[in-house]
Amino acid sequence: MWIWFGLSALALIGEVMTGTFYLLLVAVGLAAGGLAAMVDVGFQWQLVIAGLAALAGLPILRATGVLKKREVNSARNADVNLDIGQIVQVQAWSQDHTARVSYRGANWQAVLATGQPCLTGPHEIVEIHGSQLTVAPTRRISE
Repeated sequence: MWIWFGLSALALIGEVMTGTFYLLLVAVGLAAGGLAAMVDVGFQWQLVIAGLAALAGLPILRATGVLKKREVNSARNADVNLDIGQIVQVQAWSQDHTARVSYRGANWQAVLATGQPCLTGPHEIVEIHGSQLTVAPTRRISE
């Protein structure tokens, strides 16, 4: 019986070290198996109870948003993509709000960000999709 609680404690220690919340479910399941052993349920049923208790916590954690993926949009996050926030010079815009700009020694297609005025001059890169830069007029004072 105490082996269940010992394994549960090890799973909790592992949870503290990793922070995934999945080991928390395992720890709860193992504790439920220990409780089943305390009331003299057969070993097969202890395993079933432990498994069901661990699996029952999964929808609860998903419903509360704990297991929600924390995705980072690398196309517009300057912490992931160092090109975000860099300045390019737009000489002219075409009718479809695209332009060719020189950036890092290559020609790129630039697209005007939604809701931005179609101006020439310095523009800030706000998003990158493949070889296409989404730009907006810079708010920096040009010298």
